[in-house]
Amino acid sequence: MYLELVTIVVEEYDPAIEFFVAVLGFDLIEDVPSLTNDGRPKRWVVVRPPGAQTGIVLARADGERQAAVVGSQAAGRVGFFLRVDDFQSEYARLVAAGVEFVTQPRSEPYGCVAVFVDIAGNRWDLLGGPA
Repeated sequence: MYLELVTIVVEEYDPAIEFFVAVLGFDLIEDVPSLTNDGRPKRWVVVRPPGAQTGIVLARADGERQAAVVGSQAAGRVGFFLRVDDFQSEYARLVAAGVEFVTQPRSEPYGCVAVFVDIAGNRWDLLGGPA
């Protein structure tokens, strides 16, 4: 058993794909036309970190209720955790790519960590091994 997909609600598909693929370095697994439950067009978009099993569905907000959670899916807490092999290199690469970090890197018992926000405003931990 494993967790296959999680959803991040975004404003628009293409800027979200650009952020996750070109900036974070995720793989675009699927981007296909689909339909909502009531027959309106949408896209089924899945991205995934290289080598990972769990993917992220990038779901465009549909209606006011969904639009209200864009960027706040974890109510302002860190809700996503991206583990990398080389923390310092990845941190430097993301800073150079314009990713907004809201904390400076720090050492914790579980390793190096810095918090960044995705294109929607959700908070992520960038995690690496001990310094």
